[in-house]
Amino acid sequence: MSVVTETRVVTTAGRGGARPPVSGRKRRYTADQVSLPRVILRMAAGLIVLGVFILPYLIMFFGSVKSKPEIRSVNPTYFPTEWHWDNFIKMWDTPETPLVQNMISTIVIAVFATLLVLLVAMPAAYYTARFKFPGRMVFLFLVIVTQMLQPAVLTSGLFRQFAAMGLIDTWAAMIFINAAFNLSFAVWIMHSFFAGIPKEVDEAAQIDGAGRLTVLFKINLPLVWPGIVTAIVFTFVACWNEFAASLVILSTAGNQPMSVALTKFVGQYETSWQYVFGVSLVAIVPVIILFMLIEKRLVGGLTAGSVK
Repeated sequence: MSVVTETRVVTTAGRGGARPPVSGRKRRYTADQVSLPRVILRMAAGLIVLGVFILPYLIMFFGSVKSKPEIRSVNPTYFPTEWHWDNFIKMWDTPETPLVQNMISTIVIAVFATLLVLLVAMPAAYYTARFKFPGRMVFLFLVIVTQMLQPAVLTSGLFRQFAAMGLIDTWAAMIFINAAFNLSFAVWIMHSFFAGIPKEVDEAAQIDGAGRLTVLFKINLPLVWPGIVTAIVFTFVACWNEFAASLVILSTAGNQPMSVALTKFVGQYETSWQYVFGVSLVAIVPVIILFMLIEKRLVGGLTAGSVK
């Protein structure tokens, strides 16, 4: 009788009643018990790191809303005495350079160069990861060697080449240059992601009747999406910040990107620092928006493969 009663009690507890306490065992995963002083120490360390990274941008912001006499004062102050918000409006109509056209030029060059890199790098990375052809390692080595060459060292050669092609002072020239100098990084990033996908995935799709392009775009691309996002971000930022080749290839003020237009406010005898700071802040906004949109996938791409 006692055995039956015990069984009923256990059954009732399993159906929704309170579970009997288990003595002599400890939970495998326990809550992180952190003392208050340690929490305060961590928060203070985090605020210090945040302050170190955000301080230059704060100085740029305060400088962008100062007047020219105040920013050139012999006794400078961090905070402006008068807030000149109209600096962000006046800088678009300055005689130094047409900033609206410069912004459009930067966006067009960066976006189309990034798209061209993806168009070429994805099939190249997929092919080198899936097929072992003669000279494969030599090809990959030569691809990464091109990353060592910068546009600043090749500006004279690039100028002569695009002058012969009739593409001097055009967006097309800068799109090709930016794409060429960022292609190797994108190929290597995506190559490692494609190589991490088992070949059995491709074989199973081909057995079901899928072609190579279908396998690439419908099977592999969703699996390597973090790597693609990583390549997009780094390529876009590199194209957005490119300076040396743009300075040589693009001579018309309206065709030049923001990185070159920024130098127009720095003169030999006078510099409009309030506009320099304002243009710099405006120029980083699109990059910040891009990071905010794809931050989660970017982190996944950077940490993928770190844990097996």
